[in-house]
Amino acid sequence: MTAMPQIVSASEWQKAHEAQLAREKALTHARDALAADRRRLPMVRVDQSYSFDGGNGPVSLLDLFEGRPQLLLYHFMYAPGVHGWPDAACPGCSMFLDNIGQFTPVHLRARGISLAVVSRAPLANIQAYQKRMQWPHRWVSSANNSFNVDFGMTTPEGERHGLSVFLTRDGAIYRTYFTSQRGTEALGNVWGFLDSTPYGRQETWEQSPAGWPQSAPYQWWRRHDEYDK
Repeated sequence: MTAMPQIVSASEWQKAHEAQLAREKALTHARDALAADRRRLPMVRVDQSYSFDGGNGPVSLLDLFEGRPQLLLYHFMYAPGVHGWPDAACPGCSMFLDNIGQFTPVHLRARGISLAVVSRAPLANIQAYQKRMQWPHRWVSSANNSFNVDFGMTTPEGERHGLSVFLTRDGAIYRTYFTSQRGTEALGNVWGFLDSTPYGRQETWEQSPAGWPQSAPYQWWRRHDEYDK
């Protein structure tokens, strides 16, 4: 028989519940402080040009920004040697994309953020697997360039996954943040993605450097079909 939590009275449950909530609130404040530190990280310029294979032809790293200042780029493990190759991609990376809501990118775009996925698999493999999994996100192939190697995603030990965050200004591209392994577990939702970017949620309650874009909290929120209105 599967084990179960201890059964207690309503008053005992309430006391334990309140103590747990206090710890969770402290963790929320700690995450806010970490996000504030993340917004103060330095960044490094990406000097090399990259051409990826996309559904409508070659695209550059700058093209993936789609005219917005920030880019979230997920390094998806899909290449020779990865579990499931060639017909399927990494189960963990697949679960990560499953975790991204269909309309999450809509809310991110409202804060000047684009979302894309990159893998070393040829574009034909990517398109077939993407169709099978019914993912709508932009996904490009780096099979014909050194992008994966340059960013440490392809090593002698094999493929790696992770999320890179980029910022662009005046045509220059900068890498501001990267996380991998369990660091990606808090991502996939609107708030986690916003907190990983250099400008954050862009709300006035955040502790951000002077000059960062900010507006009143909640006021920019829309239903996903109302932003264009």
